[in-house]
Amino acid sequence: MARHDATTHTAEGILFGAAYYAEYEPSDTTDYDLDLMVDAGFSVIRVGESVWSTWEPRDGEFDTEWLRVVLDKAHERGIRVILGTPTYAIPPWLQVKHPELATELSTGVRMGWGARQEVDYSSPVFARYAERVIRAVVSTYCDHPAVIGYQVDNEPGLHFFHNEGTFAGFVAWLEERYETPEALNREWNLTYWSHRITSFDQLWRPDNNSFPQYDLAWREYQALVTEQFIHWQADIVREYASADQFVTTCIAYPRAAQHDASLAAGLDVTAGNPYYDMQDSLDLTTTVPQLASFITRGVGGLFRQADRLWSSRQERFLVTETNAQAIGGPSLNYPPYPGQLKQAAYAFISRGARMIEYWQWHTLNEGFETYWGGVLPHSREPGRVYREIADIGRSLASVGPKLDGYEPDSDIAIVYSNASKWAFTFFPPFTDDAHDGDPASYYRIFDAFHEGIVESGRQARVLHDTQLLDYAPAEFAEAHPVLVAAGLYITTDEQLAWLDSYAKAGGHLVVGVRTAYADHEARARREVAPPRLAAAAQMHYDEFSNLVADVAVTGTSGFPVTDGARATAWIDGVIPDGAEVVASYAHREHGRFPAITTARYGEGRVTYVGTVPNPELAADIARWLVPTPLAADWTSSPEGSITVQSGATARGRTVRFISNWSGEPVQVRVPEASTDLETGETISAGATLDLAPRDIRILEEENTRA
Repeated sequence: MARHDATTHTAEGILFGAAYYAEYEPSDTTDYDLDLMVDAGFSVIRVGESVWSTWEPRDGEFDTEWLRVVLDKAHERGIRVILGTPTYAIPPWLQVKHPELATELSTGVRMGWGARQEVDYSSPVFARYAERVIRAVVSTYCDHPAVIGYQVDNEPGLHFFHNEGTFAGFVAWLEERYETPEALNREWNLTYWSHRITSFDQLWRPDNNSFPQYDLAWREYQALVTEQFIHWQADIVREYASADQFVTTCIAYPRAAQHDASLAAGLDVTAGNPYYDMQDSLDLTTTVPQLASFITRGVGGLFRQADRLWSSRQERFLVTETNAQAIGGPSLNYPPYPGQLKQAAYAFISRGARMIEYWQWHTLNEGFETYWGGVLPHSREPGRVYREIADIGRSLASVGPKLDGYEPDSDIAIVYSNASKWAFTFFPPFTDDAHDGDPASYYRIFDAFHEGIVESGRQARVLHDTQLLDYAPAEFAEAHPVLVAAGLYITTDEQLAWLDSYAKAGGHLVVGVRTAYADHEARARREVAPPRLAAAAQMHYDEFSNLVADVAVTGTSGFPVTDGARATAWIDGVIPDGAEVVASYAHREHGRFPAITTARYGEGRVTYVGTVPNPELAADIARWLVPTPLAADWTSSPEGSITVQSGATARGRTVRFISNWSGEPVQVRVPEASTDLETGETISAGATLDLAPRDIRILEEENTRA
């Protein structure tokens, strides 16, 4: 089926709005709400995805007209609509009629009802009911002039299904993949602990599984179930959607049972829900702990979420949910400091967002999310947050149309691997504070390097391991001269050959711990480490160690390190085979191994980083890799509190987003003659900008890119 055009309604300007649930209100406030939205510069709302029991209050009895007044009144005001399908929150009558649809979180143990996303969506029984309500909703409103696109389901992939049907599907999938029990025995080495099978129906359940090969396949299959469910919905919706209406789902990137690149590949545009810590977490001069697992910490974490959204399809994306006020339960009350909402919105836009939608319009007075703050507080009276969001709306009215075709720049590319993340969840190389295996081990590696890129004043481009082979290595090396592959544990032979070719063709390949160590089946490779890359890197290792405490790192004249540079979590026992040592450990025993080596290879270079760098060392590495970043000419006083993100528009103009991530004023020197896209002010080359605390300026340079 032909893909629909996701850019028709979003190419001009930036869509701006919120999730809106008029059906939650005890009285009709639609006119009041929509008028406030117009005053705030809103151009889009998201509706309908959470209330299957309103669409279908009884089995087979549909009420689809209740939403029409919202769509009509939104259209009258020029506000566009993204319509959701309600399959992530099923009605009580369906729970009663088919209790077997409840997700089994372990074999035979059903999840209780009373929340959301409790249903096993791999079930064909569920599919019959889901298809019925999808068709009822979408067919009713597909011709409505306000509807620009559809969101199918919501944040899929929350749970692993252990239901009988899902397990049967898993076994059938394995049989199709491996064809014979003998092949599965060989690939997983099921001779170990007497696990050889003679038929696929002898495969054990996942609950007590000890094989990393099994676990990796189980996680891959669960992601495939999610992908198939979402793509199935999308195909149904496309039967009704017009050519200028897009189909998407909103991805919650921490979800365990999804592969964002594969999921987004079958949709028309990537959409996601980035939530982040605010207040002192968004201060580059301060370090604070992360407050919850589903939200990121720090300025680096904010940009990392945007870069992940871009990576899913390597193109501009939609933010379908993000913070308005405090986000989380009743004990997580950390609303943004003044100015931080605008900074965050433009951080997402600077990395490729073409829609910013808040969750949600009005803070709920009842239910689980009573303290997930919306644009309006519980009183429904506009307050400080509404006024700041309205200021963003006015800003976007000026800036948005000038960002058509915008593509963010990058100084350093970095590989992301869902498969490696899955493998480390089951078989973590690191421990947490309680000295248990840390299922977040992959994030600790990937995030360390990404944070170093951002906080050193450089810009990142995230590339999935599954996307590598889409590019010619030499062409990618020319476009992205530095590529970091750290924590890339699960690899195919083809991917490793691509990395080798990238460096040989002129790229600077940076290899980190655990990269290449296992093959696509999570088997440790029977080769000298780092497998397939040791010769190119002119080093190898045959031992490695966890660290119980951080270790100081010292540099050389060619690799200066800052005070506080440390190795964390892990050390590879690197042995140079001709590689130059550029950093070492200040440790009586581990000091016999170099921390970082580098070697010429073909037309390029391979650098090996044998530890997980702390923020100071990660920033040192990024500065060494790219001594002259794209923002090199942008200087500030005092230093250390600004980021300069940039990109090119369809007109070939460079747009820069300069943000002061601190509570103190800062002065920034502007190296190129520019125009302020909010005010129209002309700024001469060499002029100084005064940025107030938590202030941001958006400048377009006068010169057109070659």
